[in-house]
Amino acid sequence: MARLILSLDGQVLAEYNMSKERYTIGRLPDNDVRIDNPAVSGHHSLIINILNDSFLEDLNSTNGTYVNGKLIKKHALQHGDVITIGHHQLRFSDQQTNETEQDEFEKTMVIPAGQQNADQLAAAEKATEKAAEIAAGEPAAASLERDDLKVDMPDSDPPPRPEPAPQVRPKPEPAAHTETSAGIDPSNAPNALPLAKLQVLSGSFAGRELELTKALTTLGRPGVQVAAITRRAEGYFVVHVESGEEGDYPLVNGQPIGAQARKLNDNDVLQLAGVKMGFFSS
Repeated sequence: MARLILSLDGQVLAEYNMSKERYTIGRLPDNDVRIDNPAVSGHHSLIINILNDSFLEDLNSTNGTYVNGKLIKKHALQHGDVITIGHHQLRFSDQQTNETEQDEFEKTMVIPAGQQNADQLAAAEKATEKAAEIAAGEPAAASLERDDLKVDMPDSDPPPRPEPAPQVRPKPEPAAHTETSAGIDPSNAPNALPLAKLQVLSGSFAGRELELTKALTTLGRPGVQVAAITRRAEGYFVVHVESGEEGDYPLVNGQPIGAQARKLNDNDVLQLAGVKMGFFSS
């Protein structure tokens, strides 16, 4: 089933499953896709679905309808087309597109285990572990050694009552570096955490989705920018792995994440190696 993905300035606002024959787009409340913005006409555009084909038509709007930057009157929609109406974008996503295109995206952006640097991944995992401890409200340092804290008391004073040892949750064992994005069974990932996905918002693969089922997924382009997304009980974290220029970190919502791991929240926009991706937790 085809979908329309409404966004503004890279932020996804809504998604529409195109299960009907006709969809009107405009500012007024009676539209199937309402865009409440003065730059949008009351009834701006129309999409007609005939069998497996979808056709877009401009309804004599004031500011016009654009597809991939070109002004149109009528247009046969293709997977990945970007419709611009006023200041908003509607991305046309056709799920019936050949699955090999999705595979091509994964081959381009998802880095297999054999191409990853073990030392860089170890540093990334360490940064993620520290960030996860902070997110869980635990001390970042190692577990407390109470036996090493001994104080000599005068003979005249009774010894203090011993305090109960703190309950420190044991840290999970990090995944072996040979078991990264391509080698970890999804069943080994934390069960309490809902699955999440990345949806590409820009570039030639716009509209593609990648489910984050692995404990560690490494994305990017070696020599340009690489980041890892880890799936832990505390949530999903993104951490910088390497880049072609020192200090060139991935962006989350337009801000560099730096050398530390960053916890991802629903609807965050990750920019990596020139590609914008939306993070969505199910």
